Amino acid sequence: MKPAEIRDMTDGEIRDRIEQLQEERFRLRFRSATQQLDNPMLLRTIRRDISRLNTILRERENQGASR
Repeated sequence: MKPAEIRDMTDGEIRDRIEQLQEERFRLRFRSATQQLDNPMLLRTIRRDISRLNTILRERENQGASR
């Protein structure tokens, strides 16, 4: 997910997407403990997407506070 795509989303959509990705990450981590994953890089990708989403959400909060 690219930062430009995230910036086009509303705050509510970003929060929903974070929840979805965290749930998916949990499921993948659980599966990785019991069996081999098809694409182990997916864990890293999800983790980084969550970080991007949180960063942009935090930027918006800081912009709102400074105004």
